[in-house]
Amino acid sequence: MRLILILALIWGMPVSAQDMPQAAQVQSVPLQDVIGQQLDAFNARDVDLAWSYASPMIQGMFGNPGNFGTMVREGYPMVWDNSAVKFLTQREVSGRIYQQVMVQDTNGALHMLEYAMIQTAQGWKIDGVTLLPPPDVGV
Repeated sequence: MRLILILALIWGMPVSAQDMPQAAQVQSVPLQDVIGQQLDAFNARDVDLAWSYASPMIQGMFGNPGNFGTMVREGYPMVWDNSAVKFLTQREVSGRIYQQVMVQDTNGALHMLEYAMIQTAQGWKIDGVTLLPPPDVGV
């Protein structure tokens, strides 16, 4: 099974959740689903749905979906209007999972984001997003 997963990753083949080892399914897939569904909700301009993926702390900071949507539209335009998403590395620190995500905006520019995820009684929620600096590329 691991060989299939490694070969699929090397060749860029899509890998479904049932192809992944069980331990990876527990964290990666639900987290990626939550992030992907929120990104889809922003593209659809369904701010109420996007709001539902935010943690209680984020909801408390912004108070309502309208304020939250305005913050995302103005502060994270690549999230508000995204055209492609690729999930990268993941790490855990003190019960939080940090998922790196490469997002392509509608102009084709790539942006690296890191999503802080927490598990709540209602499932995984997004507890913050950080725009990461672009990697240094030398020749």
